[in-house]
Amino acid sequence: MRFRQQSDVKSPQVDLIPMLTVMMGVLAFFVVVTMTLGNEQLVEMKLPGAQPEADQPPPPITTQPFIIELDANGQVRLNNQPIDQEALKGQLEAYLARKSDNIAYLLPNQELPYEEVMQFLGEMRAIGGDRVSLAIEE
Repeated sequence: MRFRQQSDVKSPQVDLIPMLTVMMGVLAFFVVVTMTLGNEQLVEMKLPGAQPEADQPPPPITTQPFIIELDANGQVRLNNQPIDQEALKGQLEAYLARKSDNIAYLLPNQELPYEEVMQFLGEMRAIGGDRVSLAIEE
């Protein structure tokens, strides 16, 4: 009977480096996910009030809107009436002083340069603050 020769065959080895690389990747993923979920911040927002019932008509608008128009020539108009800037400033102060929720709208011509419109809006906001808004006509 003949026996097989035993050769010096090495036993298979498991390479741990690829497995450790995968495990570190998975660990890093879970660390990043846990850190982002733990840092959620609350967002403060005002929700609209209760809607009026359909039976009740909406309240009428009691004041005429204060619309300041700038035409392509740089002419200032208040509610379609030409006006100079000093008189406009006085009327704007009086309009905003009448009621705390009055808002003035600036409606510029679309051909005017952006810088000119923003400069005029800045002058009006110096008087009325955030109660002066830029309106865009489509």
